[in-house]
Amino acid sequence: MESRLVALQLSAIGTPRIQLIDFDQVDLSNTTTQGYRRHDIGWPEPFACGEAISELDPTIEVTRIEDRFRPRQSIGNVVFCCVDSITARSAIWKSVNGRAAFWADGRMLGEVIRVLAADEAASSKHYATTLFAASGAQQGTCTSRSTIYAASIAAALMLHQFTRWLRDIPIDSDTTVNLFTGEWTLTEQASN
Repeated sequence: MESRLVALQLSAIGTPRIQLIDFDQVDLSNTTTQGYRRHDIGWPEPFACGEAISELDPTIEVTRIEDRFRPRQSIGNVVFCCVDSITARSAIWKSVNGRAAFWADGRMLGEVIRVLAADEAASSKHYATTLFAASGAQQGTCTSRSTIYAASIAAALMLHQFTRWLRDIPIDSDTTVNLFTGEWTLTEQASN
């Protein structure tokens, strides 16, 4: 999804350490939806993203894991979930729930963006209700009908919740933005 855009925005706000986990390689569609450059095509996404982070700030410690997320992998205190598959999202959540202090999940379909965040019991319980069987998922990737501006907004909304959490401001656990219709919905506010 917007993992590169989340990582670059984290870099821009001064995050000292970033771990990138992905098994995909950059393809042409990633240049229009995630801002990868043409010369990144064919590179593993963690490598290409790590290079872009280093160009922004070479002091950031970047760990690149060119693989699927595995429950045995170490994680930090904060996890941004940027995957296309509800099955993968559910498995990652099951593994990190209770191990990470802050969780943000971005979901997109064209110009409809949903950002879910969890930082305590009530928001974690709400998040769990948003998971569903793979048979109920839209077919195709979340960026298949998207644009870089929608992915950028999704990444920015995820970072917005993260910075609220950092400031000990209550997070919005479920935000939906429909760019096409101009609707913005907060369905639940969670407290720290």
